[in-house]
Amino acid sequence: MTLANPLDTAWVLLSAALVMLMQGGFCLLESGLVRAKNSINVAVKNLFDFCVSAGAFWMVGFGLMFGANWGGWLGTDGFFLYGVTAPDDLAFFLFQLVFCSTATTIISGAASERMRFTGYMFVALIVSIFIYPIFGHWVWGDGGWLGEMGFIDFAGSTVVHSVGGWGAITTGKNLAITLFDLLGYHVKANPKYGSEKKGQP
Repeated sequence: MTLANPLDTAWVLLSAALVMLMQGGFCLLESGLVRAKNSINVAVKNLFDFCVSAGAFWMVGFGLMFGANWGGWLGTDGFFLYGVTAPDDLAFFLFQLVFCSTATTIISGAASERMRFTGYMFVALIVSIFIYPIFGHWVWGDGGWLGEMGFIDFAGSTVVHSVGGWGAITTGKNLAITLFDLLGYHVKANPKYGSEKKGQP
């Protein structure tokens, strides 16, 4: 990415800061929607998933997403920001990093009270290293196969928010129970896996 002047770089950095504030918003929202005994756990998840996703995206994710194209599927260089030294490129990296974190933290809301802390950190790592960057390359990367077919992502609605939503759907503990609850049926989980769903609320 080439930014024409320092004002462009400043704008990208300001935008990155605004997106990063979403992390705090998610933390407040999710902590306020769970029972008091789980509020600290949810808040810490939001803090730590940013740390995990930032490290993972720096190490591998950015290279897979915006590195040299390999068959339209993934990038092959730029890992650990190797060769990325220009200020505008570093601003672009920061902007993309906070969006990676946003996609990851969407999952934490759906997994609140349904997933252990260590399990969620593992999910955050996998999403930040593989799922988000590879899908992002398909759409936003130079030569990504979806982008080449004319696919247009509007303001991250697919690359960021849909990926977070799909991750949320597939990682929640007792997914079937959650879906039944949404449909109005209240069932008990298999005791082997445990659940706090106890029939009618």
